Amino acid sequence: MSRFTLLLRALFISNSAVAQVSPWIVAHRGGGADAPENTLLAIRRSLQNSTDALWLSVQLSADGVPVLYRPQDLSALTPRHGPVAKLTARELAGVNAGWSFRVRTGTVDVFPYRYRPRGVGIPTLQSALRLIPSSVPVFLDLKALPAQPLVDAVAGVLEREHAWHRVLLYSTDASVDAAWKSYPRAQRLESRDATRSRLLTLALAHRCEEAPTSAVWTAFEVRRQLEITETFTLGQGHSAVGEAMLWTPQAMQCFRSAHAQVRILWIAVNSEDDYHAAIQHGADAVLVDSPHAAAQWRNR
Repeated sequence: MSRFTLLLRALFISNSAVAQVSPWIVAHRGGGADAPENTLLAIRRSLQNSTDALWLSVQLSADGVPVLYRPQDLSALTPRHGPVAKLTARELAGVNAGWSFRVRTGTVDVFPYRYRPRGVGIPTLQSALRLIPSSVPVFLDLKALPAQPLVDAVAGVLEREHAWHRVLLYSTDASVDAAWKSYPRAQRLESRDATRSRLLTLALAHRCEEAPTSAVWTAFEVRRQLEITETFTLGQGHSAVGEAMLWTPQAMQCFRSAHAQVRILWIAVNSEDDYHAAIQHGADAVLVDSPHAAAQWRNR
């Protein structure tokens, strides 16, 4: 074996070790703290900040085109009102998705994209996939019901763009997860119901239950407000647990107990302390609102 080959091997081993302690930085909603969420502008900013992957929210336009938008109503982020499904993809491209984006300057809120002549339009999934390099993984969070029309439309885009291999699919709704079963090339995260149930069983019953048996991705918030409801004959009792951190070392071990290649993504990692906790616990990825801030954490 040549000296050059040995050097390459040493570099590869060194880089692999670094990768094990540096989780992927995944830009939530394309990086919605740095630029208007789920827009091509946010995606470009995140790529400039060396984000490792992108998490995008998908709904369906009136003409059946998958577009990037998260809330149920346009009024949440734009000057328009009504559901996304009432407008065509072409009409949505002219809606200013940067209308509500604000930046705090001292004690004043500034709206840098509100009065731009062209605004920041709502993009299609296709335009986003064409912008994102094929080497950057994309998590798609499907946000509309009924599930099957949205799943079929997204599958059509992935087929046309030859993107099945670089896209991971997620939803908080079980019907969306079930709709993907007719597409064998779909790479789905473990269902949120299964992830949540396992985390709570471990936290409350101290029992690891049905750990994943394949190399699946799984995701849950690093911190979550919990409330326990107890049912009696004469009614119910409620106890507010408050903010709980369910990703304990025991939970991380439980999730990988049946298959070592289970990948764990911590959602809502928006502080440097939580980022360091993710490293210490061995998380594979962290979902952040600001890739710009996360790049600084990683550099430090």
